[in-house]
Amino acid sequence: MNNDYTQNDMEQEPQKEERPASALIEKIQQLGQTNVPQLSSDSKIHCLTIIGQIEGHLALPPQNKTTKYEHLLPQLVAIEQNPNIEGLLVVLNTVGGDVEAGLAISEMLASLSKPTVSIVLGGGHSIGVPIAVSCNYSFIVETATMTIHPIRLTGLVIGVPQTFEYLDKMQERVVNFVTKHSNITEETFKDLMFAKGNLTRDIGTNVIGTDAVNSGLIDEVGGLGLAMKKLNELIDLHKSQSAEGLVQ
Repeated sequence: MNNDYTQNDMEQEPQKEERPASALIEKIQQLGQTNVPQLSSDSKIHCLTIIGQIEGHLALPPQNKTTKYEHLLPQLVAIEQNPNIEGLLVVLNTVGGDVEAGLAISEMLASLSKPTVSIVLGGGHSIGVPIAVSCNYSFIVETATMTIHPIRLTGLVIGVPQTFEYLDKMQERVVNFVTKHSNITEETFKDLMFAKGNLTRDIGTNVIGTDAVNSGLIDEVGGLGLAMKKLNELIDLHKSQSAEGLVQ
Protein backbone atom coordinates (compact mmCIF):
# COMPACT_ATOMS: atom_id res chain seq x y z
CA MET A 1 0.00 0.00 0.00
CA ASN A 2 1.47 3.32 -1.05
CA ASN A 3 1.54 5.85 1.80
CA ASP A 4 3.49 8.48 -0.13
CA TYR A 5 0.44 10.79 -0.19
CA THR A 6 2.09 13.88 1.25
CA GLN A 7 0.64 17.06 2.71
CA ASN A 8 1.76 18.95 -0.42
CA ASP A 9 -0.40 16.65 -2.54
CA MET A 10 -3.34 17.35 -0.27
CA GLU A 11 -2.79 21.08 -0.56
CA GLN A 12 -2.76 20.81 -4.34
CA GLU A 13 -6.21 19.16 -4.39
CA PRO A 14 -8.92 21.52 -5.60
CA GLN A 15 -10.88 22.83 -2.66
CA LYS A 16 -14.64 23.26 -2.84
CA GLU A 17 -15.59 26.90 -2.73
CA GLU A 18 -17.84 27.67 0.16
CA ARG A 19 -20.46 30.28 -0.58
CA PRO A 20 -20.11 33.05 1.98
CA ALA A 21 -23.13 32.87 4.26
CA SER A 22 -22.77 36.51 5.28
CA ALA A 23 -23.84 37.81 1.86
CA LEU A 24 -26.93 35.60 1.87
CA ILE A 25 -27.88 36.61 5.41
CA GLU A 26 -27.43 40.28 4.55
CA LYS A 27 -29.80 40.01 1.57
CA ILE A 28 -32.42 38.30 3.73
CA GLN A 29 -32.08 40.96 6.42
CA GLN A 30 -32.28 43.86 3.97
CA LEU A 31 -34.80 42.60 1.42
CA GLY A 32 -36.57 39.68 3.07
CA GLN A 33 -35.49 37.41 0.24
CA THR A 34 -32.33 35.90 -1.19
CA ASN A 35 -32.07 37.67 -4.52
CA VAL A 36 -33.60 40.52 -6.51
CA PRO A 37 -35.98 39.48 -7.85
CA GLN A 38 -36.40 35.92 -6.56
CA LEU A 39 -37.96 33.62 -9.13
CA SER A 40 -38.19 29.84 -9.12
CA SER A 41 -37.31 28.08 -12.35
CA ASP A 42 -40.87 26.81 -12.90
CA SER A 43 -42.69 30.09 -12.16
CA LYS A 44 -43.55 32.99 -14.44
CA ILE A 45 -44.97 35.11 -11.61
CA HIS A 46 -43.02 37.20 -9.13
CA CYS A 47 -44.44 38.00 -5.68
CA LEU A 48 -43.65 41.42 -4.20
CA THR A 49 -44.48 41.96 -0.53
CA ILE A 50 -45.19 45.38 1.01
CA ILE A 51 -45.50 44.99 4.76
CA GLY A 52 -45.23 47.03 7.93
CA GLN A 53 -44.53 50.73 7.51
CA ILE A 54 -43.33 52.22 4.23
CA GLU A 55 -40.02 53.89 4.95
CA GLY A 56 -39.14 56.92 2.86
CA HIS A 57 -36.60 59.70 3.29
CA LEU A 58 -36.29 59.25 7.07
CA ALA A 59 -35.04 56.03 8.67
CA LEU A 60 -37.50 54.51 11.13
CA PRO A 61 -36.52 52.97 14.48
CA PRO A 62 -34.95 49.51 14.17
CA GLN A 63 -37.80 47.79 16.04
CA ASN A 64 -40.30 48.88 13.34
CA LYS A 65 -41.24 46.40 10.63
CA THR A 66 -40.61 48.41 7.46
CA THR A 67 -40.61 48.23 3.68
CA LYS A 68 -37.87 50.45 2.29
CA TYR A 69 -38.83 52.11 -0.97
CA GLU A 70 -35.21 52.34 -2.14
CA HIS A 71 -35.21 48.52 -2.13
CA LEU A 72 -38.52 48.17 -3.98
CA LEU A 73 -37.72 50.51 -6.87
CA PRO A 74 -34.73 48.53 -8.22
CA GLN A 75 -36.73 45.33 -7.79
CA LEU A 76 -39.47 46.77 -10.01
CA VAL A 77 -36.89 47.77 -12.62
CA ALA A 78 -35.47 44.23 -12.54
CA ILE A 79 -38.97 42.74 -12.87
CA GLU A 80 -39.70 44.94 -15.89
CA GLN A 81 -36.46 43.88 -17.58
CA ASN A 82 -36.60 40.15 -16.76
CA PRO A 83 -38.15 38.31 -19.75
CA ASN A 84 -38.87 35.25 -17.58
CA ILE A 85 -41.27 37.21 -15.38
CA GLU A 86 -44.66 37.52 -17.07
CA GLY A 87 -46.76 38.83 -14.19
CA LEU A 88 -46.46 40.45 -10.75
CA LEU A 89 -48.46 39.70 -7.60
CA VAL A 90 -48.30 42.48 -4.98
CA VAL A 91 -49.19 41.40 -1.43
CA LEU A 92 -49.99 44.23 0.96
CA ASN A 93 -50.25 44.32 4.73
CA THR A 94 -49.15 47.85 5.57
CA VAL A 95 -50.08 50.62 7.99
CA GLY A 96 -48.97 53.25 5.47
CA GLY A 97 -45.98 55.54 5.86
CA ASP A 98 -44.08 58.11 3.81
CA VAL A 99 -46.46 59.72 1.29
CA GLU A 100 -43.92 60.52 -1.43
CA ALA A 101 -42.32 57.08 -1.16
CA GLY A 102 -45.74 55.43 -1.39
CA LEU A 103 -46.65 57.49 -4.42
CA ALA A 104 -43.31 56.63 -6.06
CA ILE A 105 -43.99 52.91 -5.58
CA SER A 106 -47.55 53.37 -6.88
CA GLU A 107 -46.40 55.16 -10.02
CA MET A 108 -43.76 52.50 -10.70
CA LEU A 109 -46.34 49.72 -10.36
CA ALA A 110 -48.85 51.54 -12.56
CA SER A 111 -46.24 52.05 -15.29
CA LEU A 112 -45.13 48.39 -15.55
CA SER A 113 -45.79 46.87 -18.96
CA LYS A 114 -46.53 43.46 -17.44
CA PRO A 115 -49.84 42.37 -15.87
CA THR A 116 -50.13 43.14 -12.16
CA VAL A 117 -52.57 42.07 -9.45
CA SER A 118 -52.66 43.28 -5.84
CA ILE A 119 -54.16 41.62 -2.78
CA VAL A 120 -54.74 43.35 0.56
CA LEU A 121 -54.25 41.06 3.55
CA GLY A 122 -54.69 42.38 7.07
CA GLY A 123 -54.55 46.05 6.15
CA GLY A 124 -53.79 48.45 3.33
CA HIS A 125 -53.99 51.71 5.24
CA SER A 126 -53.20 55.33 4.39
CA ILE A 127 -50.64 55.53 1.54
CA GLY A 128 -51.16 51.79 1.10
CA VAL A 129 -54.45 52.67 -0.65
CA PRO A 130 -52.78 54.13 -3.81
CA ILE A 131 -50.40 51.16 -3.92
CA ALA A 132 -53.31 48.70 -3.76
CA VAL A 133 -55.17 50.35 -6.64
CA SER A 134 -52.08 50.90 -8.81
CA CYS A 135 -52.20 47.36 -10.22
CA ASN A 136 -54.31 46.21 -13.17
CA TYR A 137 -56.69 44.39 -10.82
CA SER A 138 -57.07 44.48 -7.04
CA PHE A 139 -58.35 42.02 -4.42
CA ILE A 140 -59.05 42.35 -0.71
CA VAL A 141 -59.83 39.55 1.73
CA GLU A 142 -63.05 39.82 3.74
CA THR A 143 -61.33 40.64 7.03
CA ALA A 144 -58.82 43.18 5.68
CA THR A 145 -59.26 46.89 6.35
CA MET A 146 -58.23 50.09 4.58
CA THR A 147 -58.05 53.44 6.36
CA ILE A 148 -58.70 56.51 4.21
CA HIS A 149 -57.79 59.82 5.84
CA PRO A 150 -56.34 63.24 4.92
CA ILE A 151 -52.59 63.80 4.77
CA ARG A 152 -51.47 65.35 8.02
CA LEU A 153 -48.46 66.43 10.02
CA THR A 154 -48.14 67.73 13.57
CA GLY A 155 -50.02 70.86 14.54
CA LEU A 156 -46.80 72.83 14.92
CA VAL A 157 -45.85 72.24 11.28
CA ILE A 158 -49.26 72.54 9.70
CA GLY A 159 -49.57 76.06 11.11
CA VAL A 160 -47.15 77.33 8.45
CA PRO A 161 -49.18 78.48 5.41
CA GLN A 162 -46.62 77.24 2.88
CA THR A 163 -46.61 73.79 4.49
CA PHE A 164 -50.39 73.62 4.53
CA GLU A 165 -50.52 74.52 0.82
CA TYR A 166 -47.93 71.84 0.07
CA LEU A 167 -49.92 69.22 1.99
CA ASP A 168 -53.08 70.24 0.18
CA LYS A 169 -51.42 69.78 -3.21
CA MET A 170 -49.94 66.45 -2.17
CA GLN A 171 -53.36 65.33 -1.00
CA GLU A 172 -54.78 66.18 -4.42
CA ARG A 173 -52.07 64.02 -5.99
CA VAL A 174 -53.22 61.09 -3.86
CA VAL A 175 -56.90 61.69 -4.65
CA ASN A 176 -56.22 62.00 -8.39
CA PHE A 177 -54.11 58.84 -8.47
CA VAL A 178 -56.65 56.74 -6.57
CA THR A 179 -59.64 57.90 -8.64
CA LYS A 180 -57.70 57.38 -11.88
CA HIS A 181 -56.69 53.81 -11.05
CA SER A 182 -59.92 52.59 -9.43
CA ASN A 183 -63.68 52.81 -9.92
CA ILE A 184 -64.29 55.12 -6.98
CA THR A 185 -65.44 58.67 -7.74
CA GLU A 186 -63.59 61.69 -6.43
CA GLU A 187 -66.67 62.76 -4.46
CA THR A 188 -67.04 59.37 -2.76
CA PHE A 189 -63.33 59.14 -1.98
CA LYS A 190 -63.28 62.60 -0.42
CA ASP A 191 -66.42 61.81 1.57
CA LEU A 192 -64.62 58.79 3.04
CA MET A 193 -61.48 60.84 3.59
CA PHE A 194 -63.16 63.65 5.53
CA ALA A 195 -65.88 61.67 7.32
CA LYS A 196 -66.30 62.42 11.02
CA GLY A 197 -67.06 59.92 13.73
CA ASN A 198 -65.70 56.83 11.97
CA LEU A 199 -62.24 57.10 13.49
CA THR A 200 -61.80 57.85 17.18
CA ARG A 201 -60.61 61.43 17.72
CA ASP A 202 -59.81 61.84 14.03
CA ILE A 203 -61.43 62.21 10.62
CA GLY A 204 -61.44 59.55 7.94
CA THR A 205 -63.01 56.15 7.30
CA ASN A 206 -61.99 52.55 7.91
CA VAL A 207 -63.47 50.32 5.17
CA ILE A 208 -63.54 46.55 5.52
CA GLY A 209 -63.43 43.98 2.69
CA THR A 210 -66.82 44.19 1.00
CA ASP A 211 -67.18 47.92 1.78
CA ALA A 212 -63.99 48.66 -0.16
CA VAL A 213 -65.41 46.79 -3.16
CA ASN A 214 -68.88 48.37 -2.91
CA SER A 215 -67.34 51.85 -2.90
CA GLY A 216 -65.41 51.07 -6.10
CA LEU A 217 -62.02 51.34 -4.42
CA ILE A 218 -61.07 47.65 -4.82
CA ASP A 219 -62.18 45.42 -7.69
CA GLU A 220 -63.09 42.19 -5.90
CA VAL A 221 -63.23 40.37 -2.57
CA GLY A 222 -61.00 37.31 -2.73
CA GLY A 223 -57.92 35.54 -1.48
CA LEU A 224 -54.73 34.16 -2.95
CA GLY A 225 -56.35 31.56 -5.21
CA LEU A 226 -58.59 34.08 -6.98
CA ALA A 227 -55.72 36.57 -7.24
CA MET A 228 -53.45 34.01 -8.91
CA LYS A 229 -56.23 32.89 -11.25
CA LYS A 230 -56.90 36.49 -12.31
CA LEU A 231 -53.20 37.19 -12.82
CA ASN A 232 -52.83 34.13 -15.07
CA GLU A 233 -55.85 35.31 -17.09
CA LEU A 234 -54.26 38.74 -17.50
CA ILE A 235 -50.96 37.14 -18.56
CA ASP A 236 -52.72 35.06 -21.23
CA LEU A 237 -54.61 38.15 -22.44
CA HIS A 238 -51.38 40.15 -22.59
CA LYS A 239 -49.71 37.40 -24.63
CA SER A 240 -52.58 37.22 -27.13
CA GLN A 241 -52.63 41.02 -27.56
CA SER A 242 -48.86 41.06 -28.08
CA ALA A 243 -49.14 38.27 -30.68
CA GLU A 244 -51.88 40.17 -32.52
CA GLY A 245 -49.71 43.27 -32.54
CA LEU A 246 -46.81 41.35 -34.08
CA VAL A 247 -49.08 39.88 -36.77
CA GLN A 248 -50.45 43.28 -37.70
